[in-house]
Amino acid sequence: MALPRPRRTGAVIVALLTAAALVAGCGSESGGESTDALDAPGAEALKDTSGKTTVEFWHSMKGANAAAVDKLVADFNAGNGGKVEIKAVYQGSYDETIAKYKASVQQKSTPALVQVYDIGTRFMVDSKQVVPMHRFIEKDGFDVAEIEPNIASYYSVEGKLWSMPFNTSTPLLYLNKEAFESAKLDPTKPPKTLAELGEMAKKLTVKDASGKTTRYGFGAAIYGWLLEQLLATDGQEYCDNGNGRQKLATRVQFDQAAGVQVAQWWTDLVRNGYAANTGRKTDDAQAAFKAGTVAMHLESTSVLRGYVDAAAGKFTVLTAPYPKVSDSSTGGPIIGGASLWINGVGHSAAEKRAAWEFVKFAAGATPQAQWHTGTGYVPINVGALEQVDKGWVTKYPQFRTAVDQLHALPPSVASAGCLLGVMPQARKAAEDGLEAAIVGTKPAEQAMKDAAASVQSAIESYNKSVS
Repeated sequence: MALPRPRRTGAVIVALLTAAALVAGCGSESGGESTDALDAPGAEALKDTSGKTTVEFWHSMKGANAAAVDKLVADFNAGNGGKVEIKAVYQGSYDETIAKYKASVQQKSTPALVQVYDIGTRFMVDSKQVVPMHRFIEKDGFDVAEIEPNIASYYSVEGKLWSMPFNTSTPLLYLNKEAFESAKLDPTKPPKTLAELGEMAKKLTVKDASGKTTRYGFGAAIYGWLLEQLLATDGQEYCDNGNGRQKLATRVQFDQAAGVQVAQWWTDLVRNGYAANTGRKTDDAQAAFKAGTVAMHLESTSVLRGYVDAAAGKFTVLTAPYPKVSDSSTGGPIIGGASLWINGVGHSAAEKRAAWEFVKFAAGATPQAQWHTGTGYVPINVGALEQVDKGWVTKYPQFRTAVDQLHALPPSVASAGCLLGVMPQARKAAEDGLEAAIVGTKPAEQAMKDAAASVQSAIESYNKSVS
C-alpha cells in the first residue's frame, strides 16, 4: 500500500524550530567542521580507499514502497563491484524521520544519506549540514536535463538543485467510474473547476429511502497540502518573497481571496450534504473512497496503486487532472513527496561520494521506471517511461494522468511551492482554518485570516534564528 501522508504534530513543529535554532549557530557552510566538509569529493575518494564503504540511508517508506526501496538498494549493492554498501533503515513517518535527524545533528551522528519530505527543504538548506547536490552535479558533469523540470524546480534554490528528488507525487482527482455512470454522468469528462466539481457532486450524492446518505458526491481529508495545490493552480504564491525563493518568506498568504474561496466552496458542499466530512485523517478519507461511499476524491498519485487494488471487484478507479479554482486559473499543482540529502558534516569523503553514487543510480531511467510501477510515484527521470513495459501501461492507464499533468505546465514560482522554515506549522494552521469554516465555528474569511495570523510568530522566530 502507498504511504499515507503523516500529520504534522505540535511536538514535531517545536522540534523543527528547536533544531533550526541549534543548527543556525553553525554559521558558515562548513558547519564548524573543516572547510571541505560540505564539498563534493570526486570519484577518487572511493578509489583511494581500501575495502568497502558503508552508507546508512534513512527513509520513511513502508509497505510496497519499502519493498521498492529495498529493491533499489539491492540492485545498487549488487552492481557496484563491492566498493559501496547502502544500508536502508526505516525511521518511521516523515515527521519522525526529521525529528530523529534533528537529534542526530545534536549528537553529531547524522546518517550519510537521508530522505526528507518536501516541506523540510527550507530547514535542510538552513541546517548547514548537507552537501548541496549541485556540487556533485557540477563535479561530475551530471546532466540535470534528465530530471523532470517541474520536479527539479521545487528542490532548487536560486536555480541550483540542493537535493535529489526521489519519491515524487502530484495531486489527482479520483473518480468512481460506476458511480458516474449510475448518475448519468460521463466519467471521461471529469470536472475541471471547483464549481463543476460541486455541481457533479450534487448529482452523484445518493440517499436511501430513509433519507440517509449512502454515497457522497465528494470527499477528501482536510489536509493543508490539498489547499496548497489549489492555490498553485490559481497561480497564487503560498508565501511572500517569491514563495520564499527570493529571500526568507515573512508571511503565509493562504488567507488571500483564492484561499477563502476554497474554504467557502468546501464548507457549502459539506453543509448541503454533498460532501463527506471525514476530518483531517487522510486514512479516513482514503477509506471512504475505497469503500465506494465517496464518488470523487482528491489525493496524491502515491496512493493510486493501493486504490486500484482495493477497488478490484467493487468499482473502477479512474483518475483526472487536479481541478482548478476557476475557469480563469492558469497555474498548475505543486509536486509532493520527498528528496535525498547527502550529509557532509562528520562524514568522510568516501562516504559522501558513495552516497552520491547511489543517488545517481536511483535517479536513472531504469530504476525510476521500476520505482514508478512499484509504487505509483511519478518518475523523476524524463526517460523512465520509455523503460516501462507497454503491457503494464495498457493495464494501468490511470498512472499516466499524473505524468501528463506534470508535463502540461511549465515551471513557475507558484508551482515551485513555498520554501518556509516552519512549513509544517503553516500547513497545520491552514487545516485549522479550513476545519473551522467547514464545521461552522467561524465564517470562511475570518477562519482563514485567523489561521494565517496564528503562524506569524513562528515564522518570525525561525527567521530570526537563521539570520
